[in-house]
Amino acid sequence: MTHIVSMVAMKKFIKCLESEFAEEFLEAVFGLMKILFLIDHDFKRNILDFNGRYLFKSGDGSITVAAIFQDNGMEFREEEIVNPDITVMFKDSKALMNYLLAPKPDVLGSMLRQEVTLDGNLNYLYKFAFMAKRLQLMVTGGI
Repeated sequence: MTHIVSMVAMKKFIKCLESEFAEEFLEAVFGLMKILFLIDHDFKRNILDFNGRYLFKSGDGSITVAAIFQDNGMEFREEEIVNPDITVMFKDSKALMNYLLAPKPDVLGSMLRQEVTLDGNLNYLYKFAFMAKRLQLMVTGGI
């Protein structure tokens, strides 16, 4: 019986680590974007005169990260925001990491697999996906 209890506790612990890692990874992406907006004029053009409010969440509530683009800048928070232009809800931390690390993120495929649900204007998601892909290419030397 003790073995079963410890296995259940270990699975819960691993799930917490995965959720924390996924949230930290998403925050790292936003942090790197914020730095690039400051030092790379070409990358900053992505947000000139752009206002957008993004909320990324997990279905189990373990991940909540928001990004707010306004006044030619960006800030991110570890809390829900009111009136997001788009809310992206991932089934769990694994679905979030699969999406973020995919060579070609497939929003439609993720929706069909019920790993992601969206609420709001999809154009905002496409803009974010473009910026994230450009960031990935810059970091990996693809640009």
